[in-house]
Amino acid sequence: MMLCKLSLKNFKKSFKDYAVYFFTLILGVAVFYIFNAIDSQTIMLEVTSSTREIIDLMTNMLSGVSVFVSFVLGFLIIYASRFLMKRRHHEFGIYMTLGMSKGKISKILLIETLLIGCISLIVGLGLGIMISQVMSIFVANMFEANLTKFTFVISASTIIKTIGYFGIMYLIVMIFNTINVSRCKLIDLIYANKKTEKIRLKNPVLCIIIFMISVCLLGYAYYMVLNRYSMMESAAEILIPIALGCISTFFIFWSLSGMLLRIVMSLKKFYYKGINSFTFRQISSKINTTVMSMSVICIMLFLTICILSSALSMKNSLNANINELAPVDIQMMKTMDREEEAIEDGYTKEQIEDSKISIKETLKKLNFESDRYFKDVVDIMIYATNDLKVQDSLGSKLETVKKTYPYLDYTTAESIIRVSDYNKLARLFHKEEISLNENEYAIVADFDSWISIRNEGLKDNTPIEILGKTYYPKYRKCIDGFVYISSNHINAGLFVVPDDAVNDSIRAENVLTANYNASNTEEKSEIEEKIIALDQEDYAENTTISASTRLSIEEASTGLGAMVTFIGIYLGIIFLISSAALLALKELSESADNKSRYRMLRKIGVDEKQINKSVFEQIAIFFLAPLLLAVIHSIFGIQFCNLILNSFGTDQMLTSILMTAGVLLIIYGGYFLITYYSSKWMIEEK
Repeated sequence: MMLCKLSLKNFKKSFKDYAVYFFTLILGVAVFYIFNAIDSQTIMLEVTSSTREIIDLMTNMLSGVSVFVSFVLGFLIIYASRFLMKRRHHEFGIYMTLGMSKGKISKILLIETLLIGCISLIVGLGLGIMISQVMSIFVANMFEANLTKFTFVISASTIIKTIGYFGIMYLIVMIFNTINVSRCKLIDLIYANKKTEKIRLKNPVLCIIIFMISVCLLGYAYYMVLNRYSMMESAAEILIPIALGCISTFFIFWSLSGMLLRIVMSLKKFYYKGINSFTFRQISSKINTTVMSMSVICIMLFLTICILSSALSMKNSLNANINELAPVDIQMMKTMDREEEAIEDGYTKEQIEDSKISIKETLKKLNFESDRYFKDVVDIMIYATNDLKVQDSLGSKLETVKKTYPYLDYTTAESIIRVSDYNKLARLFHKEEISLNENEYAIVADFDSWISIRNEGLKDNTPIEILGKTYYPKYRKCIDGFVYISSNHINAGLFVVPDDAVNDSIRAENVLTANYNASNTEEKSEIEEKIIALDQEDYAENTTISASTRLSIEEASTGLGAMVTFIGIYLGIIFLISSAALLALKELSESADNKSRYRMLRKIGVDEKQINKSVFEQIAIFFLAPLLLAVIHSIFGIQFCNLILNSFGTDQMLTSILMTAGVLLIIYGGYFLITYYSSKWMIEEK
């Protein structure tokens, strides 16, 4: 009972000291609950079966990500406990002097940890339950679900899961604290407040040399990421610039800790103004003793910015792309194979026979009335011949392109379309139509990387040959356009030629594009169900028809966007919380250790306004240093993400960056303010 009273008294007395710790735990619990409760929140949504499958997949992925998140939060909690333990060494020394055993001290810590854990779990779960209701509305809007059945939902399974995960974390903290106490010596505990971390002065010349080398290595890493990305043979090669970036980050902070004070000291008027000499010695000392921590925090902030920006951009771009890239209700495709190639590819005799007739004829055999259910029908043929391969369209620029993109297959046959057929689609898709003379061709593309490749050949006025006749480019660059509906930019290049340039001997694919003959969503859904039911027809196994519909593209796009967005926000917020919390805890520990220094400043006549200004400047620089380098990393990291996400479109990146900046300002700025005011409270004269 006495230990319980003492633990409760200590808890009340140190509540302000625990402010950042509590804030972090509560935020961690709330975020963990919110993202793991999505499955319970979405049960009530009225969605299609395919959308339900996407939501289930998303929740399973979030559940898997939660395991990783729990490790991050576990590390953060242990790290926080280490600093809080350090603050109380002197207190524990007094207990031991008064005759208290290490076992009883461990019990006090056990009770306090349980108390902190219970309160943070209760408050965090309460906050999470409230915010999760808003999240369910956000999910419903994302999947365009009916909210008429919306009810307030509390997920019992998620509460148990959250308590289980955090319970294990607190148990590890208890074990950690017990081991820590058992290893402590009385003399170390008594004089803990008088100990300071050893600061080794670094050779300024060596620091400058290492700083310059680190900057050069970092620059080379940026160059590799942006300019050599296309030349990387495997995904593993990206680890090289990542490793260079991590090593450079560490040594930049290492050298900066030795250079900063020297640079400021050389500015004598500034250095000796007010208490700047004290302020910058404190800042130099902090950076000097937290090089590894600053490096890790910088990298975590970099990951936060890139993950949040890319996830939000991808989601916004996917949604924005639907109207442009899937402007019709349905598109059916059928490969028109020559018999010898079809046999090699494993087609049955019936499928080979079906490949010789049009999609409309196949639909008739399937008893599907296309004239009844479709309108705005455009029926075209795509052609291909080994006379025209990728390498043939690049001419003299082939070797130049190969150096930039060495791993592309340059022997692939190009896709060809008649100009009249393309113009039919262009009118349906609201795209620019093309006119050609009898010896001209044009290339239509919308995939940025391939556009740059195609333009090399077009600039060089490269001629092509089809069925023995030569054609020259009408335009010196690609025309924006596409044939296949999709949620992203996938057209790597389609050759538009005069109608008489091709014939049935080189036909490759029949494409039928149409809108549903329906006036509302319900009628469109009914037609789509009939199309899905075609798979059950007897003749279905004898055909190679495939179909893409706007509805399925929307669902897949929304699902992918939702998964990327939720996982990105989940990881981004956790990394951001961890980074800010580590900085805050380190700074608060420093403030507690430096109380005697601020007391001395008061004795020599320094007023509170100057002391508060010094504290503010120290914390501001301490928080800004890793953030600034992380922002520089992110400038190049986001560009790299753009290269990877190129086909999805990156028009929404500015919006996403602004949203990410807002999240950073709220969470990172919030931790900064809490740290500043908590530090002020710690160093005040009581």
